[in-house]
Amino acid sequence: MAPEVPYGTLDLMVLKTLDTLGPLHGYGIARRIEQVTDGGLALNQGTIYPALLRLEQKRWIKSAWGMSDNNRRARFYSITAAGRRQLTAEADLWQRTVAMVGRLLGQDS
Repeated sequence: MAPEVPYGTLDLMVLKTLDTLGPLHGYGIARRIEQVTDGGLALNQGTIYPALLRLEQKRWIKSAWGMSDNNRRARFYSITAAGRRQLTAEADLWQRTVAMVGRLLGQDS
């Protein structure tokens, strides 16, 4: 059974993926996240597309229609300036959270 993604973590993963790789369609974003997590996280359409819609509504990403590698129409997503600022804030919060939990578990962080 694949682990559940903690709330807000998927947003961070999507923003980081788009910041690193540039514009991608939803399927490409999901596959890249799965690849980076060594298959430890499986993202289906019911997970990735609501996240992309939420991020677009917050104006952290934007989308435009284009052609995929297999010559099909697809919506491509890219990070906005506001999304980059949010990515910086979320990454900092994540690092502090990991450090706190590490201390609670008696691990050096």
